[in-house]
Amino acid sequence: MPKMVLLAQYVSINANVLNSYTRKAELTTEVEEKDVTTYTSLGWKEVLGGIKSGELGCEFLQDVAAAALDSIMWPLLGTVVPFEVRADQAAVGTSNPKYTGSILISGWNPITGSVGDENTVSLNFPTSGAVVRATA
Repeated sequence: MPKMVLLAQYVSINANVLNSYTRKAELTTEVEEKDVTTYTSLGWKEVLGGIKSGELGCEFLQDVAAAALDSIMWPLLGTVVPFEVRADQAAVGTSNPKYTGSILISGWNPITGSVGDENTVSLNFPTSGAVVRATA
């Protein structure tokens, strides 16, 4: 069984490649569970998939310099923008699929941390619309 260590994830938000600021990226997707149990189910629960949703969770090392992370993300607050994530920065292919879609920039934390801490931003952005997996 192949194994993988994440060393060079690719993260793009609104066509801005944010690899140099990104410490962690997690794309999760799920589907609602709809109970369709009837008396003919003979006491067994039956389910169907309902509405799908997703979330892109990111942890960034903050940079408030001109043209850096904060100046990229702050104007996006409250907007729906495209994203792309890959396990590796290498070319997209069958061994390195890309996941794309749109996310709502539902929050932004310009300054976080305590004395002596690095200034990190950890947020989860809900997807809006379909998330697509592609190998080309």
